[in-house]
Amino acid sequence: MSTDHHLALAAWQKEQNSKQRLLSDFRRQMLPAYGAMEMNEASPVYRYAKRAYFIIDKTGTVKYVKGSPLNLLEPAEVLAAVKAANLTMK
Repeated sequence: MSTDHHLALAAWQKEQNSKQRLLSDFRRQMLPAYGAMEMNEASPVYRYAKRAYFIIDKTGTVKYVKGSPLNLLEPAEVLAAVKAANLTMK
């Protein structure tokens, strides 16, 4: 899920020739539900998305959650979490 507009995601998907499912939360409706929205009155940007990773299975069960304020996770860590959740990547 991204906070980018769905048209921006569609353009990226087309450019990358990607078949990965991309979800837009442009209106910031899902971020609070997953605890992934920062609301800091002292920040120049009051409401912003935290960098967070969620692995959710087909039944909607959250299998993995990790927040990272600044950095991306290592791909190996994300893949290990997918494998530990017994999910397959398409």
